[in-house]
Amino acid sequence: MRRYLLFFSAALVLALSFPSCTPIADFDESLLYGKWVDTYREGIEEYYRFDLGGTGVTWWATEEVTEDEAQEFTWSLEGADFTIIHIMEMGGTAVPKAYTMKTLTATDLKFEDYTGKIFSYSKTN
Repeated sequence: MRRYLLFFSAALVLALSFPSCTPIADFDESLLYGKWVDTYREGIEEYYRFDLGGTGVTWWATEEVTEDEAQEFTWSLEGADFTIIHIMEMGGTAVPKAYTMKTLTATDLKFEDYTGKIFSYSKTN
């Protein structure tokens, strides 16, 4: 019995000493600031503008909505956990959407929802 306990203890120490196979991504949230356009879905002009302080707006130019008429949202980025909380015009209801950040560079933004759908955007002026 003592031998099994010693073996189990050694195996446990060994298992806990290895780092996880999935590294925790750390994205620079300042790269998110600015205006992004969906250029990957044909016929779609969806824009997001991420502002300092975790606020922003989104609009669909294909539906003739301008930036001045855009829907407000708040956002947060912690590691790879990316959350956008849309603030609905009627009643101020908050609609949270959780994503996993995949790519965030000065020109490319990609995040994934829980179904595996990837959303891709390019930085624009």
